[in-house]
Amino acid sequence: MTVLDNRALNRATLARQYLLERADTSVQDAVAHLCGMQAQEPQEPFTGLWSRLRAFAPRHLDDALTGRLVVRTHLMRRTVHLVTADDALAWRARHDTMLRQRVLATYRRELAGLDVDEVAAAGRAVMADGEPRTMAELVQAVGDRRPTPPRRALGELLVASLIPMVQLPPRGLWRAKGGVRNVPLATWLGRDVEPLSDDGTDPTGQALVRRYLAAYGPAATADLRAWSGLAGLPAAVKAVREELVSFRDERGRELLDLPDAPRPDPDTPAPVRFLPAFDNAILGFADRSRIIDDTHLGLSVAGQRAVLVDGRVAATWTVHDDRVAVAPLRTLTPSEREAVHTEAESLTTFLRS
Repeated sequence: MTVLDNRALNRATLARQYLLERADTSVQDAVAHLCGMQAQEPQEPFTGLWSRLRAFAPRHLDDALTGRLVVRTHLMRRTVHLVTADDALAWRARHDTMLRQRVLATYRRELAGLDVDEVAAAGRAVMADGEPRTMAELVQAVGDRRPTPPRRALGELLVASLIPMVQLPPRGLWRAKGGVRNVPLATWLGRDVEPLSDDGTDPTGQALVRRYLAAYGPAATADLRAWSGLAGLPAAVKAVREELVSFRDERGRELLDLPDAPRPDPDTPAPVRFLPAFDNAILGFADRSRIIDDTHLGLSVAGQRAVLVDGRVAATWTVHDDRVAVAPLRTLTPSEREAVHTEAESLTTFLRS
């Protein structure tokens, strides 16, 4: 079986993440291809899209959000993601069990003994009027109907797991500072969440496997689990395995991939790219060694923004006085410093737009 070293995996990841070459595509199509973008920090997807798309302007994402082409919702790993409307409706039921389990595990003591189905019914009854509500407003309305556990725990249970919700604009719009107001996903989109197949075939899970590999492969099943937060994908992987090709990484793990997906020459030059906080190109794997050194792994979960140099995390960046400031994690060559400076100037111009 062919072994792919980290550099080969790095170039494949960059190509599929639109980080090797910026793509000429719409925001909606880019978000669909990327299987969503982690977006608990509302402004971060703007930088993520700027680094991936040619001629991207903030209004393009604003228009997609207000036009209901993309939505902000809890999905993979119980984190807020920017996903297309179609994917939110198709994927939500497949994530329901995981979302509920993660909230109940986080607030095990606070929610002990709670009748979850009763709470879900009460929450749906409150939201049936279609009015947007903050988490606090929803908890207050549910609490008026029955005794409740601690407000934060109940709010997370309702908004992040029991009721498929979207966070309404202006949350997530360019430079907007609006708080989170929630409305049911079906209300906002005028379409119901797609139910899971009851014939045991799990087409949603199979589609997730293919889509993940198209955006992140070659990858191990452990990477797929880490990205999605789902434990029940082995059957889906088994169902599509004959469609896939296999490799091994330097650690001996089996990697799966789509036969015709791009796997560029490992010596393909990789441009400097600035990534936002919690970017999926880093967080989308259990083994992140293809893009970040083990010594810097903490940066990827601490919300620090990363700079890719030769395809790997080599610096972090912040914004001070409307200018991008870069903090290298290793010594950069003169040509690397120049390339980082040039891209930082371009990003500064974008952020001032």
